[in-house]
Amino acid sequence: MAYAFPEEVLEHVFSFLNCDKDRNAVSLVCKSWYDIERWCRRRVFIGNCYAASPEILIRRFPEVRALEMKGKPHFADFNLVPEGWGAYVYPWIVAMSAAYPLLEEIKLKRMVVSDESLDLISKSFKNFKVLVLTSCEGFTADGLASVAANCRNLRELNLKESDVDDTSGHWLSHFPDCSTSLVSLNISCLLSEVIFSALERLVARSPNLKVLRLNRSVPLEKLPNLLRRAPQLVELGVGSYTHEVRNDTFSNLASAFSGCIQIRDLSGFWDVAPAYLPAIYPLCSRITSLNLSYGTIQSPELLKIVSQCSNLQRLLVLDHIEDSGLEAVAMSCKDLQELRVFPSEPYRIEPNVTLTEKGLVSVSHGCTKLKSVLYFCRRMSNAALVSIARNSPNMTRFRLCILEPRVPDYLTHQPLDAGFGAIVEICKDLQRLSLSGLLTDQCFKYIGTHAKKLEMLSIAFAGDSDSGLHYVLSGCHSLRKLEIRDSPFGDKALLANAAKLETMRSLWMSNCPVSFGACKLLGRKMPHLNVEVIDEGGSPESRADECPVEKLYIYRTVSGRRDDFPGFVWTVNSNSPASFS
Repeated sequence: MAYAFPEEVLEHVFSFLNCDKDRNAVSLVCKSWYDIERWCRRRVFIGNCYAASPEILIRRFPEVRALEMKGKPHFADFNLVPEGWGAYVYPWIVAMSAAYPLLEEIKLKRMVVSDESLDLISKSFKNFKVLVLTSCEGFTADGLASVAANCRNLRELNLKESDVDDTSGHWLSHFPDCSTSLVSLNISCLLSEVIFSALERLVARSPNLKVLRLNRSVPLEKLPNLLRRAPQLVELGVGSYTHEVRNDTFSNLASAFSGCIQIRDLSGFWDVAPAYLPAIYPLCSRITSLNLSYGTIQSPELLKIVSQCSNLQRLLVLDHIEDSGLEAVAMSCKDLQELRVFPSEPYRIEPNVTLTEKGLVSVSHGCTKLKSVLYFCRRMSNAALVSIARNSPNMTRFRLCILEPRVPDYLTHQPLDAGFGAIVEICKDLQRLSLSGLLTDQCFKYIGTHAKKLEMLSIAFAGDSDSGLHYVLSGCHSLRKLEIRDSPFGDKALLANAAKLETMRSLWMSNCPVSFGACKLLGRKMPHLNVEVIDEGGSPESRADECPVEKLYIYRTVSGRRDDFPGFVWTVNSNSPASFS
């Protein structure tokens, strides 16, 4: 069967396989398919930059055109990974600059990207088209200027949520006058003022520009100029949306918005002046994605907006929307598939808004297509969670964050085990789950029993004993990423389920009773895992085996122990008790 078709035919057939899992399955059929798939693989995803090495990537796939790679663990988003931990992209760029001269796309997340890396990218890949840096750090406007000046075929530049040292804003002027290829530009993360004239010229000479996300420094009164030069926009991120209320400014803005009939995705809106919000009303019926999580728009104005978004599929918003606004969403947005509600003042003791579990229950009841939820609130009940599960059985991602740890069901004062048990039992396709509230080991027994498709689980301040972790590791067969903080899971469950860790991408544990001795034992027992102890409190030579570690990061790798770990990272492997710099 494997030899029934010429290589050219199989290459053509393989080109229709876009899923990495399908590609990997094909490569396992036989040696000839492995070789054919190896040479025709153009896109590669690496979920952990330390799971492989540049040399292994190049040897395995010699003709790559697009690379997507992640660096730091997910908990880096919550400042739990110390500065200087690693995830440097420069060695990868050096290796790829020699091996992949035809590389066109690089997408990075949570990685350290230096100006030197960006300069090398801009000068090494002559047909480079896409650069996406999500939650990255380490680079400045100088690196962006190199990309702008040298990547003459650039189609997408996306700096989503990255930390950029940009004090000048002049880098946009480095795009050459002949540059007309831009399709997507996201500069929403930049803190400094941009040179508006340079931005305006770039937008005007980019006839294919579909995505434009501005930063806070772009004033409302200049927005109409950009919109009139790019009426073809499909996704728009508005900058500052406040200005002295004037009739001519409003008329100018409303006129510009009325010409953008293709906009389907709207975001931004820092510093909102409510008087100017009616200018976007004509867009609302066409919008499918709305992100208002940056602007402090109050409930009455939010209610007016969402009530007109009859085709909305994705909504990101602050808790200013309150229960009343979510009830309006339930009534008006019947196609909603994703909801994210963030806290406006997460560290405030007393609630500043009326947002409870009732708002989420309303959405789950009214929006029957709901599949993804991220919800911050101050209280929850088992009855509400059961209702949500029954109303949204097709849920694939459910992340609940109760702002105060270990809060029980506010009605019965019981743990929230039964509610989360209903979520995992009824939502058969659940792939991602984040837990909060008072939870016992019984909750994790439910998860291990029912969550057979779960791929990522986040746990904080939950559980009673090692049994909880054992239920998860022994029962969740599809689990790839597990992150735990401030929970009573320790050595026994970790060592008993060591084999399971080799089937996962990574495990993160912080402030858990895992001993240094268990980490050493696990490192020696599992040669294909990197067991990293992250501890800023001293050297391993002075650490007793029974002493608990601050943070533990375990991940599968084919490249062995990394060589760029800092002094506070101790790597334990099968060859040595503890290695450290």
